[in-house]
Amino acid sequence: MPSKQKTFEEKLQELETIVAQLENGDVPLEKAIEQFQQGMILSKDLQKTLQDAEKTLVTVMQPDGAEVEMDA
Repeated sequence: MPSKQKTFEEKLQELETIVAQLENGDVPLEKAIEQFQQGMILSKDLQKTLQDAEKTLVTVMQPDGAEVEMDA
């Protein structure tokens, strides 16, 4: 059974946890590097989700079905 994909909010919470742990400085170097890499992956994924959401919100369907992008 495939694993459930995390929501935006779950990913954001995970990123916030990683940042807090790294800022605290009580993490061994190897673990800190792993956490930093995971944080960068989460950050890029969250940024893509936000960009996709923004595209969706600024696209307006015209009565004839054509899509027109509105200036944000």
